[in-house]
Amino acid sequence: MEIESIVIPATNDFASLYMEQKEPVKGFFHYDITENGVYEKRYNDLMKRDFNRKALAACIENYMERFPTSNETRKSLEKLQNDKSTVVIGGQQAGLLTGPLYTIHKVISILKLAEQQERNLGTPVIPVFWIAGEDHDFLEINHVYAEAGRKMKKVNFPEQKGLKKMASDIVYNKEEMQKWLETIFMHLGERKYTKEVFASVLEASNRSETITDFFTTIIMSLFKDYGLLVIDAADRHLRNLEKPVFSKVIDQASLITEKVLTQQKLIHHYGFTRMLDIHPQSANLFLYEGNERLLLDYDSKSDRFKVEKTDWQMDRLDLSEKLKETPEIFSNNVVTRPLMQESLFPSLAFIAGPGEIAYWGELKQAFELWDMKMPPLVPRINITFIEPNIERDLDDLQLTIEDVLKNGVEKQQKTYLDSVTDRDLEMMLDDMNKFLEERYQSIFERLEHTERGLLPLAHKNLAFHTKQIEFLKKKADWYVKERYESELEKYDRVERSLRPNGSPQERIWNIFYYLNERGESFIHELMSLSFEFDGRHKIIKI
Repeated sequence: MEIESIVIPATNDFASLYMEQKEPVKGFFHYDITENGVYEKRYNDLMKRDFNRKALAACIENYMERFPTSNETRKSLEKLQNDKSTVVIGGQQAGLLTGPLYTIHKVISILKLAEQQERNLGTPVIPVFWIAGEDHDFLEINHVYAEAGRKMKKVNFPEQKGLKKMASDIVYNKEEMQKWLETIFMHLGERKYTKEVFASVLEASNRSETITDFFTTIIMSLFKDYGLLVIDAADRHLRNLEKPVFSKVIDQASLITEKVLTQQKLIHHYGFTRMLDIHPQSANLFLYEGNERLLLDYDSKSDRFKVEKTDWQMDRLDLSEKLKETPEIFSNNVVTRPLMQESLFPSLAFIAGPGEIAYWGELKQAFELWDMKMPPLVPRINITFIEPNIERDLDDLQLTIEDVLKNGVEKQQKTYLDSVTDRDLEMMLDDMNKFLEERYQSIFERLEHTERGLLPLAHKNLAFHTKQIEFLKKKADWYVKERYESELEKYDRVERSLRPNGSPQERIWNIFYYLNERGESFIHELMSLSFEFDGRHKIIKI
């Protein structure tokens, strides 16, 4: 494997300005990630705070005991109990087969930054992956894209019954899952490592019960040797540790929302679109009742929590009592999840995608309400994999990887097609069409004064000739595309690989395409590479 770095703008302007630490975006955060001593500064800030590391380590160990582990995992759990320890943390939804590639990029980012900073600081830095198992949007995680001919096809897992179940509560049918996995691997095709990779995935699906468990099993199978710790945000044991924080959220519902709305106004003043969809009554809290996740609002006048468009309501004292009795039915929304994470974990850094960077910027005042600072938000490593055949296609077509990643190949493909198309023939056929229309116009005018009954036939006659000319033009185009199919397919192949469906590779492709081709050693080869957190895009030639 070879790794190169190039400059590709982030998918949103806010994230681009953040990575360059430019104003006004720089002012929406507590740390300057370009500052040399930023991690030492953050470490010193964390040492002034108290964290229940031992209880946290016990909770994570309890969660992880049913998943693949290693000596490195156990070492990480021991290190987390150290009062001087910090973590590099990031999270993602529990996508099927780990979801798009950016999930894997995020895990690698967490592991690599933790490794680097443990070496630099000389203190324990543990990599932690926070699984968003409490999310309930199944449609976001229920599919994988796979090649189908010349296109990328979305292959959906059968829709699960239930209203708004958390991913961690979705128990799948194992026969249905096996059929779905067989479909995915059929699209991937029979390769050198297909049998062993498919057997491993099938075993993972059979030993798991829920969508989140299946996700965790795969992630730990791939990364257990690197000391990664994982925790499900929906874990019942974690809820006991979270009770004091949830209590704070209940008591300060209006204040938290007020701070976020104020920060949103400030950001909007500079022309940025707000990312978090909240309103003055938002309580930023979910309650789980009857397998449905209810988003709560708060009415300060009555001191009652309500659910929009329903009769459900509960006063604050009763809700607080419910928290003491059944903390497992409470969960965070996008506003309170970061507050919860930073209350529990001594986070040296948070690994974030472009969207996360944008919405965390709206939380600065909410963090300050709780006398906390947001951790340094470190953009996850952005990676594009280039296979040997794609590299050859790029050379043959004289395309640069930068241009393809930024703009795709549609323009260059059209230019090439124009260069091999017989434009003289096209002009002759267009002239013929124009001539016919002009001559028939004279015929129409003549018949208008002589034989009006023949007018419909004359119009039909013109339409027939026009249709035949269009048919000839299409046939000529088809022959050109047929004759130069191999060259045109190179453009399609490059687009499918590097900018599929007009999106970055990391948002469409899945890691199992590469595992199917190269086996699980592919992960170890990736982990052997040196990555710099410099905001530049990483090109990995495989």
